[in-house]
Parts: sequence; structure tokens; C-alpha cells
Amino acid sequence: MVTINVEYLGDLHCKVTHEPSKTSFFTDAPLDNQGRAEYISPTDLTAASIASCIATIMGIAARARNIDIQGLHISAKKEMTNVPFRRISAIYLDIDFPIELDEESKKLFINIIKNCPVSRSLNPEIKIETTFKIKGEVVDINEYLK
Repeated sequence: MVTINVEYLGDLHCKVTHEPSKTSFFTDAPLDNQGRAEYISPTDLTAASIASCIATIMGIAARARNIDIQGLHISAKKEMTNVPFRRISAIYLDIDFPIELDEESKKLFINIIKNCPVSRSLNPEIKIETTFKIKGEVVDINEYLK
């Protein structure tokens, strides 16, 4: 079990420290919720978590197959709603692979998108919409999902 410590610093700022590595970062409330957006917001971290989780698991799968995916880029955007209460309503992922992939590799990497632990931990009411591109060309991921 990993410990993450959060210290409230005042003015809607928090210091978040990852206990094993002792690394820290700061959060702030977003502009639309009384913050100044001086740091990443807690809900922004959810979008960042899903993107970095997918990239990490893709990296693990690529390493096992001696595929170099350095340069993989994932852009994550999140949308908020206030109905029936303030929460994340959608996360949009734009995944761009820097290299050509054979059909088997496409299927493998596309299935990682739906199976990363962060994706599976989110409330199913959160819409996750993904665009998957290889060298800038959009691939229909529905053809590859199990």
C-alpha cells in the first residue's frame, strides 16, 4: 500500500507528497470553482492519471515486445458538470502513436485503453471518449475492442 500525504496550505492550495519517492506537487481549485488555477486541480489529476496509466501500461507491453514507442503522445481533457452535483462528466483522450503498428499490436494497445486500472476504477457514469491515431491517422478502435 502506498501513502500519499496531502497538506492544506490555505487559499485553496494543497501540497501532495508521494511518500515512497518524497516527490511533491501542488494543487489549486480551478478558475470555475473559486481557485486561481495556479496549479493542477484535483479533477485535472483524474484526467492526467488515466492518460499516464494508459501510457505506462502501453510502455510495459511495448517493452515486452521490443517495440520502441518513445514519442507516444496522449492529450487528456476533462469536462465538468454541476448536475446533479459537481463532478467529472467526461474525459476525452487523444492518443497518437509515433510508429506504424501491425494488426496484432494495434489490437493489444487499443485494448489497454479500456483495461487500465484507472479507467476501471472510475464511475461508469463518466464518459470516456478516445481518439486513437497512428502517425496522425485516426484508427477506428471499435474494430479492435473485444
